Amino acid sequence: MLNTEQDIVKKYIDSPQKLKKLYKRVLFVVSLSQIFGGAGLAAGITVGALLAQQMLGTEAYAGVPMALFTLGSAGAAFIVGKLSQRYGRRIGLSTGFVVGGLGAIGVLIAAIMNSVILLFASLFIYGAGTSTNLQARYAGTDLANSRQRATAISMTTFGAVAGSNLVEVMGKFAVSMGVPALAGPFILSAAAFIAAGLVLFILLRPDPLLIAQRIAAYKAEHERGYKPDSVDQKIDEKGLTVGATVMILTQIVMVALMTMTPVHMQHHGYGLAEVGIVIGFHIGAMYLPSPITGVLVDKLGRTAMSIASGITLLLAGLLAAFAPSDSMILLIIALSLLGLGWNFGLISGTAQIVDSTEPSTRAKIQGTLDVFIALAGATGGALSGMVAANTSYATLSLSGGVLSLFLIPVIVWSFKSKT
Repeated sequence: MLNTEQDIVKKYIDSPQKLKKLYKRVLFVVSLSQIFGGAGLAAGITVGALLAQQMLGTEAYAGVPMALFTLGSAGAAFIVGKLSQRYGRRIGLSTGFVVGGLGAIGVLIAAIMNSVILLFASLFIYGAGTSTNLQARYAGTDLANSRQRATAISMTTFGAVAGSNLVEVMGKFAVSMGVPALAGPFILSAAAFIAAGLVLFILLRPDPLLIAQRIAAYKAEHERGYKPDSVDQKIDEKGLTVGATVMILTQIVMVALMTMTPVHMQHHGYGLAEVGIVIGFHIGAMYLPSPITGVLVDKLGRTAMSIASGITLLLAGLLAAFAPSDSMILLIIALSLLGLGWNFGLISGTAQIVDSTEPSTRAKIQGTLDVFIALAGATGGALSGMVAANTSYATLSLSGGVLSLFLIPVIVWSFKSKT
């Protein structure tokens, strides 16, 4: 380690106030990037299924867009994780967001050319933004201690709510430019993802992961008996398994129901404005409760909130399945519960994963686990259209609710193994 690097690290070690100030600055910068990233994500997922249905002329493959950009996010998760491990969060996250923005531009061009092949290829690339938007949550935990991690993860993303509610506005803007209305939200996605990447590239200095790694290395070298502030110096494989399982199951259920809700609503006469409102409430429930959820996960524990996730997702599935098709209010409540259940699972699962790793290998492991989470989303998205087309939206909703209950035996198994 260079002397200049030693001086920088020692400055933060000798002054907890400076480290705390840096930690708060990192949270602010990541939160700012999440505002843009959330808007880019929300605008695309709101109309992705409808755009594919319009271009393909069938709803059987309406889940393919979600499957493609979550599949793309799987590859991006691995690459962003590797880049972050080697070069820091700043390079890894900013690269992922910019690539996602380029994918959104490709979707826009595909809609203008009416090219299904280009649409699918661009959605795959667009997935990089989706993956990066999720991986950004880890950046806030790099400098947090074990009692702050869930709270650090729970950074509010107002941009996601704004993005879904701008669907109709962006659609009208697109039509005024001679572009198909359903492609309009991807104009917002492109600008938002690229803006998120620039925010991180310019402002995320010094890099929190690199600082955390160097602090751990310095203490290990200079302080006898030093142990990292984690559950164990070694990787906690059981903790990783539980955390990943929680996030994978919640991702499958959330993506499957969210993907087909716009199509279900369109079948019953709802327009883009109504779809935007429902998805807006859903995405709001995914992110806005985060500060409270983070505190609850830190205070009540990862286990309790993981179980709460499963129960909330079950209620969402039951309500979506049995709510009258003409009741928009009940659909809003169901999709809000779906978002809230996902929120509980994401934050409790992520906290479990951070607890189970150490700075020297954290980003690489997080990226690898996010690959499986993204693949789970791709599976949920791909199967959702087929299930709904061959059975019904109600069957899909019930299946998702039942699947969420598998969280409970996993948590019970984890709890018993520790006693």
